[in-house]
Amino acid sequence: MDRVTEERATEPLTQHIQRITRRVRAFDRRHPLVWDLHLTGFWVTAALIDYYGDGWLNVARDRDNPGWLVLTLSLGLSVPLLLRRAHPRTVLLAIAPFALVNAWTGIALQAVLLQLLVVFHIALRRPPRHLWWAAALITTPVAVMAARHPQGSADKDIVPVLMSVVVATAIGITVRTRRDHTEALEDRARRLEIERDQQAQLAAAAERARIAREMHDIIGHNLSVITGLADGGQYAAAKSPERAAQALHAIATTSRQALSELRRLLDVLRDEEQPRSPQPELAPQPTLTDLAKLLDGVRAAGLPVHTTTHGIPTLPPGRQLTVYRVIQEALTNTLKHTGPGTTAAIELSYEEKGAVTLTVTDTGSSGPDHRTPQPTGGRGLPGMRERTALYGGTLEAGPRPHPEQGWRVHLYLPEEPPQ
Repeated sequence: MDRVTEERATEPLTQHIQRITRRVRAFDRRHPLVWDLHLTGFWVTAALIDYYGDGWLNVARDRDNPGWLVLTLSLGLSVPLLLRRAHPRTVLLAIAPFALVNAWTGIALQAVLLQLLVVFHIALRRPPRHLWWAAALITTPVAVMAARHPQGSADKDIVPVLMSVVVATAIGITVRTRRDHTEALEDRARRLEIERDQQAQLAAAAERARIAREMHDIIGHNLSVITGLADGGQYAAAKSPERAAQALHAIATTSRQALSELRRLLDVLRDEEQPRSPQPELAPQPTLTDLAKLLDGVRAAGLPVHTTTHGIPTLPPGRQLTVYRVIQEALTNTLKHTGPGTTAAIELSYEEKGAVTLTVTDTGSSGPDHRTPQPTGGRGLPGMRERTALYGGTLEAGPRPHPEQGWRVHLYLPEEPPQ
């Protein structure tokens, strides 16, 4: 448990209050009229109690006013509050005539202070420029009362009202700022969640593409070798049973190797809850040290391969895997798309700082070649290009120039960038 979780766990009262507050706000968003009716009813009731209990006489500056006027002003100053959240400016304008009559007659009902609630909602929901005329609209009746029914200095009437307007405005702006900040944090959290999900989807897609490339390399190469061995064994069965037996043994060995690699690759797709075998068949990714074994299998399938190497290989594992897979794919394509009598040649040149040049050629037929990738074709050449692009290299694949016959694959990986 981290520090934030521990701090929250030690404040159950705060959590309880926050839960109640969230529930009240959620209910208010779903049913705004319920809260408006309750609040308006409370203030209307208070205004009526002030009227029927003759409480207004304690602050009135002119008690010689009819009761119906006092009742009308009490309702006119409180009932419009029902629309204060949706239309605060309209409500303030509707209350203004009652406030002016209240000041002119000297009744001086305390319900006039309910205008501060409207000012709060203007500061909360409207641009700040509306506060200037709202303050003027509230202060004007106070100035009228100070002029018609003076009670000491006029400052005693106007200054408290202005201070009350400032306080109501400050509270509204504070709540508005906090609300905007909370909404910005929630929006950022939503965007981060969306970005996290997108990153997870991209990572999953990249992993699927990597697995598809590996499966293509494993299955395509080994099945091509098996096909070549089976064809050779079929021809040798009648004339040389020993060669046929060797071909069958090579087929079995290649098949077991392919199955082992597929188990290792597909093991990463298992669910973590699923039980794994006590001794999973895991093996590292092939490197250039495994190249001899690869070439032996290709030669056993009936494709003579000649290799030429310049320099000393000092490549990291990722670059070694790229070179290995390009050679594997090129020889696999040769096995699949050429006939008997074809030969292949590999030329590897290692330079300093990890640069490497690879050329794989074969002497297959110069006729129509199905190794050219189709729009909806396989993953061989695109997979090689993707591997090459990871290290900023280039890959060229196509027929050899006339008059030579066959296919040529050329790979170049530049120097490794300094760490």
